[in-house]
Amino acid sequence: MGAYDKALAVLCARSAPLKCQAAQALKKDWLDHKTLGTPAVKLPNRPARPPRPALVPPADVPRRRLGSPQGRAALLHAVAHIELNAIDLAADMVARFGHHPDIAETDRYAFINDWIEVCDDEARHFGLLVERMKALGIEYGDLPAHDGLWEAAYSTKDNFAARLAIAPMVLEARGLDVTPSMIEKLTRVGDLESVEILKIIYNDEIGHVAKGARWFQNLAQIRKKEPESFFHSLVTEHFKGRLKPPFNVQARTLAGLKEGYYMPLS
Repeated sequence: MGAYDKALAVLCARSAPLKCQAAQALKKDWLDHKTLGTPAVKLPNRPARPPRPALVPPADVPRRRLGSPQGRAALLHAVAHIELNAIDLAADMVARFGHHPDIAETDRYAFINDWIEVCDDEARHFGLLVERMKALGIEYGDLPAHDGLWEAAYSTKDNFAARLAIAPMVLEARGLDVTPSMIEKLTRVGDLESVEILKIIYNDEIGHVAKGARWFQNLAQIRKKEPESFFHSLVTEHFKGRLKPPFNVQARTLAGLKEGYYMPLS
């Protein structure tokens, strides 16, 4: 077994703890052996999921008021749900696109290494959030969540360039925009334990967006496309709605996303 097989195991894990363990095993096996294994003939359109949380439309997810422990726990639950999806998105990037013909053989190990690192980071983030939620009185699955993140990813399952554009450069970049305000609000109510976790996630996510932007720009060069206009066409086709300001220009720039990528789509 190698990276492709281990990434598929992440996608097929049916509980959150097993998914995190599979992500950690993927990284350990990669560091120990650096073997690719066999690409899956067919990948699931949706990753395996635990029976809870209940998935509801975004409008039906309870609003999070941060003045109470319950409200802060609800916020962390929503972030944890995003992180669990992000584990699968990174594993899917390895399993679905790690052997894509547009990745040069000389770049393949670097590409797979990047997304294995992302997968492991997301599992670590999820674990930190779960422990903090327990201290606030809830467990993952106790509250409803929505499925918008994977629905957005599903539309790119057959398009490598679109997956790079949508997953890291739109969805994860959105996290760079909203996390600082969450940190500020939690700081105001004195929840410094949760603040420290969100700071870890925020700093790691800058690197994740940077990986996506770098590989997208590499792919644009291979396909002889101007990167920003190529990005605009893919997002217009594969993402519902417009990108929402305000944007964290500083963090996005650190991650290699110039304003020309996202401002015209807002």
